[in-house]
Amino acid sequence: MDKIKDALTLTLITLAAGILLGGVYELTKEPIAQRQIEANAEAYRMVLPEAAEFRADESLSQKAAAADSLLRQSGLSMEQVTIDGAVYGYDETGAFKGVIVEAASKDGYGGAIKLAVGIREEGAAKVISGIDFLEINETAGLGMKAVEPAFKEQFQDKQVDHFELTKDGALEEYQIDALSGATRTSNAVTNAVNGALYFARESALRR
Repeated sequence: MDKIKDALTLTLITLAAGILLGGVYELTKEPIAQRQIEANAEAYRMVLPEAAEFRADESLSQKAAAADSLLRQSGLSMEQVTIDGAVYGYDETGAFKGVIVEAASKDGYGGAIKLAVGIREEGAAKVISGIDFLEINETAGLGMKAVEPAFKEQFQDKQVDHFELTKDGALEEYQIDALSGATRTSNAVTNAVNGALYFARESALRR
């Protein structure tokens, strides 16, 4: 009898703890999301300058959390790419201006490379409005040149299905000229941008 009583008591304690933790999560998830937006706001404004306000959205967050299987279906080489989050951007009047996708590649030379990728809609098309780095630890003078405008601006205002890296000079709209001596970094960034673009296109992000 004592064993049954102890088991019931333990079950009730576990249940109560689960309910309490669930309640705490519901109370804190929105403030946490807002703090994340505030922390990355400068990068967000750079990659989607048409927007004045950025908002988290639960449905969008759920899509981002489930993006792994989606990326694997892309047919592109994105095994090392993850979608870490996404937010919507709006102008001063509240009009929808686009989405910012946080994408990361684990295949950087110095570890993970994390990007904010701004994507606006022009009709049915998805256009990259800009990219900026949230995390990068590549080699100084080589891979770290990825943060310079000359490399980042290759992605800006491009309407393509996906980007391809080249070492022979970018002759086509979809081509990205690799950094000299830093092909691995260039490839990781390009794959992360492709992941963000594919996620935006396939997840029907328009609000």
